[in-house]
Amino acid sequence: MRGPIKGALYEELQNSLRMKKAYEKELRELPSGSLSMKEIRGNEYAYIAKRKGGKVQFEYRGKISEEEKKKFQEAKEIRARDRKLLARVKKQIKYIKGALRGKEPI
Repeated sequence: MRGPIKGALYEELQNSLRMKKAYEKELRELPSGSLSMKEIRGNEYAYIAKRKGGKVQFEYRGKISEEEKKKFQEAKEIRARDRKLLARVKKQIKYIKGALRGKEPI
């Protein structure tokens, strides 16, 4: 049987696990890669930089609209925010599991 403190910690652990799952899902749904603009002979062309097997590969996208540029910029900001929050919630999960660890299983 759990005491009131362990009960609260267990609830917080469940909440943190749900948050971790939500952040991971949102990161998976974002478009992969980062937009890179290159100027060639006075014209601007878009490339998507993706990491494959430890190397960065560029995928040519041609000329893109301002709307698409904005979409990739927003995805970049969301990705940075979610990665930061995911790291924080992972540390929290580790801490709570350590606090709950005792004679009884988690």
